[in-house]
Amino acid sequence: MANYSYDESGNMAAYFVITFLSIFLIPYTLSPLFATSKPRSLPSCQCQQCTAQRERTRKREQGSLFSPKLGRRTLIIIGGWSIVAFLVYKVKQADNDNKVYDPFEILGISTSATTKEIKSHYKKLSRKFHPDKVKLTVNETMEAVEAKFVEITKAYKALTDENIRKNWELYGHPDGRQEISMGIAIPPWVVEARNNIWVLGAYGVLFGGALPAIVGRWWFGNREKTKDGVHTRSAAAFFKGLTEESGADEVAGAIGKAYRWEIRNRRISNIDPELSVMERQIKEKINGKWDDLIKLAGAAPKEPESLRRAFILFYAHLLRVPVLHPRLKKELDPVLLHTPTLLNALLNISMARNWLLPTMAAMRLHACLAQAIPPIPFDLKAAMLPGIDPVDAVSLPKSDDFSAAIEHLTKTESPELPDAQKALERLAHTEIVDASFKVIGERFVTPSSFVHLLVKLRLTPIAKDGTFVQLPKPEANEKRDNEFLNSKKDIEDLPSGEYVSGYAHAPLWPANRKPSWWIVLADVKSNKVVVPPMKISDIPVADSARGIDYRSYKIQFQAPQTVGLFTWKVFVISDTFVGDEAGQDITLKIDDPSVLAADEQDAEDDISEPEEDSLAGQMALMRGGSVKKRADEESDEESSTDDEDRAGAKDGDDSSSDSD
Repeated sequence: MANYSYDESGNMAAYFVITFLSIFLIPYTLSPLFATSKPRSLPSCQCQQCTAQRERTRKREQGSLFSPKLGRRTLIIIGGWSIVAFLVYKVKQADNDNKVYDPFEILGISTSATTKEIKSHYKKLSRKFHPDKVKLTVNETMEAVEAKFVEITKAYKALTDENIRKNWELYGHPDGRQEISMGIAIPPWVVEARNNIWVLGAYGVLFGGALPAIVGRWWFGNREKTKDGVHTRSAAAFFKGLTEESGADEVAGAIGKAYRWEIRNRRISNIDPELSVMERQIKEKINGKWDDLIKLAGAAPKEPESLRRAFILFYAHLLRVPVLHPRLKKELDPVLLHTPTLLNALLNISMARNWLLPTMAAMRLHACLAQAIPPIPFDLKAAMLPGIDPVDAVSLPKSDDFSAAIEHLTKTESPELPDAQKALERLAHTEIVDASFKVIGERFVTPSSFVHLLVKLRLTPIAKDGTFVQLPKPEANEKRDNEFLNSKKDIEDLPSGEYVSGYAHAPLWPANRKPSWWIVLADVKSNKVVVPPMKISDIPVADSARGIDYRSYKIQFQAPQTVGLFTWKVFVISDTFVGDEAGQDITLKIDDPSVLAADEQDAEDDISEPEEDSLAGQMALMRGGSVKKRADEESDEESSTDDEDRAGAKDGDDSSSDSD
């Protein structure tokens, strides 16, 4: 018969919790040690500004010795193992009531003791622990003394009395079969009547309040977010705020509207004067256009404070207005790091409508954000170099490369010239080697056929004087193109293996920045994006020593359904380097399907006619079919015809002379 009881000491409940936590904590703690891929050390810019920014990023992400930054994973591990350690200590200190009955241990003798030794030892214990001979101390009671003597006597009989010893050997106890005690891993105070109201209240809060709140927050939180990771109201603002003609200002204003739902900071009155000073500096730098931007962003003073604060910080970064207050510096990084997510969501909405201008404006704003350069005017790429601010960049002579900026630093004997030359090593000029349309296995493109846009790209290195290194144009390689087109990959594998571009020069961006590019096929005349752009990375720097001349990328799409000539343009736009764009006009000719049928018929006819001197040719002649003439026979026939013509001409001359 089993006797069920609650866990009086709480040990069983502790064992249960320790087991449950260990099942989760052990793999959760050890999983980073068995990670298949470790973050690699990528090459990066070695200028002083980028080095200092990487150090600030490291401190922000990892913290310091006195103020370490603990992530959610670390806190879970520390908290979980702390609970396990406490429960293990509690279990270790608790008394174990489930010991196996051992009379030798109770009497304190060896298991090899003889009967005589057992009796002698028992007499000694009797004289010592008999209730009539024990003098009670302060902490002892007669009941405890009597219980101790009964326990000793029972152990003695279990070793000397045959019946009692038989019970102990068969059932593990001198009294024979015992009830099976099954402990329930619940402390008894949970079911005590006096604690019912508290236990029921705890259950109600947990299962009636906390659990539904967690599930509801998860459910409605997911419904509030789009697949791009932005609030649904932000996406709605993008959808309503963009037009086909939207430019950089309208895109920046749409991003500002989204800060209403994306950035939630409490208002702190003691830094409002600092914000006002920054706003005045922004007004001065953009020549009074700030009011229009505030209107586009909906950041009027009556609007939520978090919206206005975030929009001011956003433009303070673009215009390189110094942020001095420590709390504003902490607010700036989350605003900047979340803005690319907003730009990607806006970009997807614009691409879904095939609008070219807002699509390219959002792409360019990515680079402006990375380099802290205002989007208008768009000729400020020299400001990416150390020692050149946007004001200096405006006054420099217009140039496609960085030669004017390096010349300016050289003439002014700027101490930042070496850093600028180091930054040029992490900058590059994107070049379109070739762009063409290909249909696998066909020479013509027909309506609705599947077409590949094949784009070959490379990065041209920049010399220390700021000019682009002139590289020879690679020769066409049809075999290489066909192998890549027939592969399943959209990005070509390089002959030297895997290529990683490393971190870009971006000293004002609050994180390590790996450059990427978009390939855009656009119809400039109609302001439309033809196919969704392709986001790529790791465009190789041309290096003849490694056998890298370019890298191919392909975009598959369906050709238009009408016959005609389509003049489009391929753009390659960087998300990190301002002004790093390349463009090439490209023409797609859609032929009528009859051209393809005629081409296939000619090819079949040319293949089907056998040679005259072959066995198949002889059989074809017997059946009255056509055959190919031998080359030597054709030449003989031609020569004989020529001889006859010459002979005829000679006879004609003779006859004419006779008539004369």
